[in-house]
Amino acid sequence: MFQDADEKFNSGLFDLEKDKISRNIKVDNKIIKNIINDLYPPISPYEFSIISVEILGSAYEQFLGKTITIDKAHRAKIEEKPEVRKAGGVYYTPQYIVDYIVKNTVGKLIENSPSPSGRAGVGLTPKEVSKIKIVDPACGSGSFLIGAYQYLLNWHTNYYSKNNKPSKGTKTDLLTPSGRLCTSEKKRILLNNIYGVDIDVNAVEVTKLSLLLKCLEGETTFSIENQLRLFKERVLPTLENNIKSGNSLIDTDIYDSQLDFGEEKKIKPFNWQKAFPEVFNRLIENNETDDLKALAKKAKEHAKKAMEYATELEEIINIVSEPITYYGKLGGFDVVIGNPPYGANFNEDEKKYILSKYHFQNYQLDSYLIFLEKSIKGLLKTGSKLGMIIPNPWLTNLLQKNIRKFVFENTIVDEIVHFKKPVFEQATVDTEIVLLTKNQNKNNQINIVVVEKDKSLLLDNHINIKHKQKEWITENGNAINIFLSETDKILFNKILKNTKPLEEYFSINVGIKPYQVGKGKPKQTRADVDNRVFDSDKPENDLYRKYLRGSDIHQYSTIPLKERYLKFGEWLAEPRLSANFDAEIKIFMRQTGDSLIGTLDTKQFLCLNNMHVLVPKDEFSRQCKYFLGIINSKLMNWYYQTINPEKGEALAEVKKSNVAKLPMLYSSEQKQLEIIKFVDKLLQLNEEIQTIKLQSKIEQFKQHIEHCEDSINKKVYEIYELTKEEIEIVEGK
Repeated sequence: MFQDADEKFNSGLFDLEKDKISRNIKVDNKIIKNIINDLYPPISPYEFSIISVEILGSAYEQFLGKTITIDKAHRAKIEEKPEVRKAGGVYYTPQYIVDYIVKNTVGKLIENSPSPSGRAGVGLTPKEVSKIKIVDPACGSGSFLIGAYQYLLNWHTNYYSKNNKPSKGTKTDLLTPSGRLCTSEKKRILLNNIYGVDIDVNAVEVTKLSLLLKCLEGETTFSIENQLRLFKERVLPTLENNIKSGNSLIDTDIYDSQLDFGEEKKIKPFNWQKAFPEVFNRLIENNETDDLKALAKKAKEHAKKAMEYATELEEIINIVSEPITYYGKLGGFDVVIGNPPYGANFNEDEKKYILSKYHFQNYQLDSYLIFLEKSIKGLLKTGSKLGMIIPNPWLTNLLQKNIRKFVFENTIVDEIVHFKKPVFEQATVDTEIVLLTKNQNKNNQINIVVVEKDKSLLLDNHINIKHKQKEWITENGNAINIFLSETDKILFNKILKNTKPLEEYFSINVGIKPYQVGKGKPKQTRADVDNRVFDSDKPENDLYRKYLRGSDIHQYSTIPLKERYLKFGEWLAEPRLSANFDAEIKIFMRQTGDSLIGTLDTKQFLCLNNMHVLVPKDEFSRQCKYFLGIINSKLMNWYYQTINPEKGEALAEVKKSNVAKLPMLYSSEQKQLEIIKFVDKLLQLNEEIQTIKLQSKIEQFKQHIEHCEDSINKKVYEIYELTKEEIEIVEGK
């Protein structure tokens, strides 16, 4: 049966030569019969013939996240793969995301791109489109490749319908009487244009199956039999040269590090150039020589800019000198698309290799950023397009400075689509679409699309903001706030005027990390950590001190959820003795969250590492409450959310480095005393309200608290000299 299927369909799906295991396995015909019968009505509840490839893909994606293990009792268990558990599950990319990325990468190249024919603004012909090479370097079940393939099928159908003349006979060859592409043309497009790689061999097989099902879509038993009879060729192509299994990020030169065979099998090194020679060894064709002549003429006209060209040449030489990861300006893909994995686990050999080959990563490796660097530096031709959906912290995370600098300086950032609502169900990470062109244009205007509601990307009710790429370049890799308008930038710079960073007035530290195996003196054991041996609900001796968590503090108040004590000393993993918990007065700030929350501590509490400890330098102890008022003000909160735009995000975090550079304006003693008066009142009211039971009195206290907070905000606006219009920006009016 399977031999008959192989002879009919080809495609490698039923290839008995490739599969060395199945030939030696004997399965009773009755079992096979039952399995096949279960796939068809009336036994099966599903009619697979009418289920789209895209829906099947979402089912396949879940299957790819599982692995079969054998327990000690020799029973088979289905479990999630470790990397899937770490990411919180498998997330199938919604179709509207796939369609948008394909339209703005593949579509841009075909409809109005200069590649590969060099005719800017003019749509391409099928012959020119056949040269476009599209790849997903982490293809999973193939959703992006299916989307790209469907786009190409639609484009070719429309092109032949509009441009081919029936008298030439071409239309009847390429289109069926019903207006569909003929099978041979669908196969040609698939083999010419679509490529994919995945480290999971099962993902590769699923991608092949999905693409072949898409190729068969619309075919009937009659059309298949007719093709076999007339053309004597099997129905489907083999995709062995297009969809391959391997590690997209690690090349075969890792063998130089003398891996043992077990590690080699896990890492699966992959050489792109050898895997796809037809992509990376492409040469200049005759129809491109005119473009080179035009460029030569332009070069002569601009000979006076020799120094500028010399600088560009030096940059190119630097890129070429990097081993393996770059394959020249002519070779490479025209489009890279996908949803690269994030949070993947790397072993020590992989980490060492990645840090030696990828020069824009930091020690805390994240796989999606490595895919981004690999795609730009090692996969794309100059002038080609990249479209990915990736986690959004890459624009704001302080550790990811190098990759930001690299992207802004070496690509044209066409568009960033930011989603205010989760794109992936149950996922905790916030995402955005990044659309890039591998080229340089410092005068580029970046289009920012802010999508307020799920799927509103399909509609017109989203917000558009323009940014100048040269301003992002001048930031030299610093965090970028994509939500900042030109008016916001003016206010932002005004707030900075005549100020000093908070760290000039305070010593700033993170709180205690009590437990970690192998840390502390003596080193903590797993049992110590699991049993939390230094914790108690009462002070057992003088070494035990009361401690707070981030959730225990609010603006101007400390409300411990429970009494907690910690045996304080060098036996803790990170006791943070430098935090000076014994200071007479200090400020505690909550670390988890998207806004500034601070309160005063005069009781020498300890705190955990989800809080910051701000101890005033000696000469500024008297101004501690003044600075607390500014920290908790609406103005400073607006400034903070401008430099760290994580408002509403699940994993938002107030980082120490951002706290350190909050701009403090040291005003006159009179203005300081005015703010201190209201801070004292707020500390008193928030303490007293905790003891009140009568609801009417609670409401009265809340009203008084709100009045004091408003008064502080007004005083802060005066100190920073904000206008009425600027106050409205801060308050979001």
